[in-house]
Amino acid sequence: MEPRSDHRLLTAEEFFYEQPDERRSELIAGEVVREPPPAPEHGLLAVNVAHHLRRFLDVHRLGRVLAESGYVLRRGPDTVRGPDVSFISEQRWAVTRDRRRYFEGAPDLAVEVASPGDGRRKLAAKAREYFQAGARLVWVVWPGSRTVDVHRPGSPPATLHAADTLDGGDVLPGFALPVSRIFED
Repeated sequence: MEPRSDHRLLTAEEFFYEQPDERRSELIAGEVVREPPPAPEHGLLAVNVAHHLRRFLDVHRLGRVLAESGYVLRRGPDTVRGPDVSFISEQRWAVTRDRRRYFEGAPDLAVEVASPGDGRRKLAAKAREYFQAGARLVWVVWPGSRTVDVHRPGSPPATLHAADTLDGGDVLPGFALPVSRIFED
């Protein structure tokens, strides 16, 4: 479909003030992309990951775990992504001037829970976007197969199964979580 002649791309700041509707949305190259709200399983898995990260961070004080926060991954045209769960290191959190706006750059860790329409190619491309903006680790949780794809910059993703253990690498040193715990009801 051709854009209208009066069509213009939004900036991250304009997108921030846009009136929300019932759907989640992200800004991709200046265009608003809307998706239906996720199913309860999606939310449960995101909360499970956030819960285990939070418990770890309560002890280790390495940074903050956030849910559905916006990150400006690119400017001109702007792209704003909102991972289901994210981690920001203590050093980056301390220098964040305005926490009421989108973060400039990617989180240190982005966690995406795959929706029914998502494919591996689509979410691998999203992981590359996070890395291009400075992310150091991306986890993609796959509800149907009960697996987690671990993306690291410059390496092919590794797929972990229920019997495997997810670790935080150099982003969250010491973090270890059996993959099966993510899928507990």
